[in-house]
Amino acid sequence: MSTPAAGGADTVTVRVDAPAKINLFLRVLRRRPDGFHELETLFQAISLHDTVEVTVEPARTGDRVTLDVRGADVGPEEQNLAFRAAHAFQAETGLAGAVHIVLEKHIPAGAGLGGGSSDAAAVLLGLAAIGASAGSASGRIVGRPADEETLHRIGAGLGSDVPFFLGPSPLALGRGRGELLTPLEPLGEAAIVLALPPVHVSTAGAYAALSAARGDGAAGPAGDTVPPGAAPEPRAHDWGAVAALAHNDFESVVTPAHPEIARSLEGMRAEGARVAMLSGSGAASFGLFASFDAARAVASRLEARMGWPFVAARTLERFPRPALLP
Repeated sequence: MSTPAAGGADTVTVRVDAPAKINLFLRVLRRRPDGFHELETLFQAISLHDTVEVTVEPARTGDRVTLDVRGADVGPEEQNLAFRAAHAFQAETGLAGAVHIVLEKHIPAGAGLGGGSSDAAAVLLGLAAIGASAGSASGRIVGRPADEETLHRIGAGLGSDVPFFLGPSPLALGRGRGELLTPLEPLGEAAIVLALPPVHVSTAGAYAALSAARGDGAAGPAGDTVPPGAAPEPRAHDWGAVAALAHNDFESVVTPAHPEIARSLEGMRAEGARVAMLSGSGAASFGLFASFDAARAVASRLEARMGWPFVAARTLERFPRPALLP
């Protein structure tokens, strides 16, 4: 990965926490003409997060983008959503200057926790904050301001989950490919255990397996032809209602193919989880517990028993926002 240059007096840097998400329910509906499936899902941001620092140097340094990833290897730079987000922001707003991104990874890649999408949203929010800073106003950094609509348009072009991480609420109903959002009033903080088994679940493979299990690649669940938005609005007004809604369509095909995921879910249920289910198409799963102390104890026991990471975390009541660094 590229190493960012040392900042000078004219640079502006922001730090943004990029939280993971879980899906409190997830229904896969019929296939669309563009090949994607319609979804109905409830996104919830959680305390597990990556940390993103974005620095912009003035226009005289050129318009390059560099990325320094610390932690897990996330593949080629040009495929990284954070790197692509910076390029897309430059193209959309005319931001003139070199962008340096330092990405400290804690969210596992490809786990169904939205880490790459959250990193991309953090870069967009960071660049927007820099554009609105005193440095930009004084002319050292040049570019058009990026309003909420602009950020969401850029984010939707990068990935279906990116708009959720741009806010305004850490709890939102997603439809379409997940990018059509209805923000909901945040619920009170809840304690969760995340299971992170060492397996990779192909999202495309999960969709294919689900279509094969249903016997019809174009239809939704067992004869479900209800157009998205026509069904009653799910009522997620408290954790009891969320527990009643909890379901993930992928779980029926992903767990038989990956025994580690099945064991994770069985372990959390045996430990008294109020809800235990897959997040996204996996491989991560989560359980809801009565308190953070209980979640931490369960995570410790299950990790010792099974040999892969279990992490205690909390649901968020608000999204973190960029902080300008001195």
